[in-house]
Amino acid sequence: MEYSTAVSNRLRRIEGQIRGVLGMMENGKDCGQVVVQLSAIRSAVDKAIAAMVVENLEQCIRQDIANSSDSHDTVKQAMDLLLKSR
Repeated sequence: MEYSTAVSNRLRRIEGQIRGVLGMMENGKDCGQVVVQLSAIRSAVDKAIAAMVVENLEQCIRQDIANSSDSHDTVKQAMDLLLKSR
């Protein structure tokens, strides 16, 4: 599978957020502020997962169409991936 630069950029942004949280912890920031940032990271990871699954699903369905295959199993696998990520 080819991964888009959009997904890579999302993950780099998340990486920066994690570094920021580590810095907050090292500087003794309030627990509430750290938790707020961790919640933002979790949300960003969820969005990255969804974007990756959508891109993969699109590629797989295009391949199914080209091969005259049924896309039902492909969609089911994508949904299973999303559900496992929660």
